[in-house]
Amino acid sequence: MVITAVGLTLSVSPSLAQKPDVGDQPGLLPDDSVELDPEFRKQVVYYRSNEAPGTIIISTRDRHLYLVQGNGRAIRYGIGVGREGFQWQGLLSITRKAEWPDWTPPPEMIQRQPYLPRFMAGGPGNPLGARAMYLGATVYRIHGTNRPDTIGTAVSSGCFRLVNADVTDLYERVPVGTKVIVRQKPEL
Repeated sequence: MVITAVGLTLSVSPSLAQKPDVGDQPGLLPDDSVELDPEFRKQVVYYRSNEAPGTIIISTRDRHLYLVQGNGRAIRYGIGVGREGFQWQGLLSITRKAEWPDWTPPPEMIQRQPYLPRFMAGGPGNPLGARAMYLGATVYRIHGTNRPDTIGTAVSSGCFRLVNADVTDLYERVPVGTKVIVRQKPEL
């Protein structure tokens, strides 16, 4: 099943959507000793784009988020992405930002994972991590994580997760209104 909304295409596989999200472990404190693979560490890279500096481009296939800097460069962050059945692409903007956000799993997530809390206050054990940037009017966010070991994997319900240090860095660099492009396939 494919659901299309304004600038957003979501591919949902009903059989896969029922699998538990191993990336959400409310109350688990982040293991700060987790060392990211060098590919997923924050770094400035050469990046060709026609997009304006300040634009965020997410490559779900490569599991990278790029913050365009101009002059053929971008800051590249490693990310965790939506698992099979929860991948999407589209053009949105950041509509809200929050530090140590509270987490209220949406009803469709509760239906799939009834063991989740109905509400969780912000803090180190919260699956949204240190910061969250809300994408359009969707349930999706760019956020931190209490599971740094999931960076570079596809385990979420469609959000994009970064280690807390990286999401805090990105949060400080982008304002509300920032353009966000989510791509599943590489640009030709």
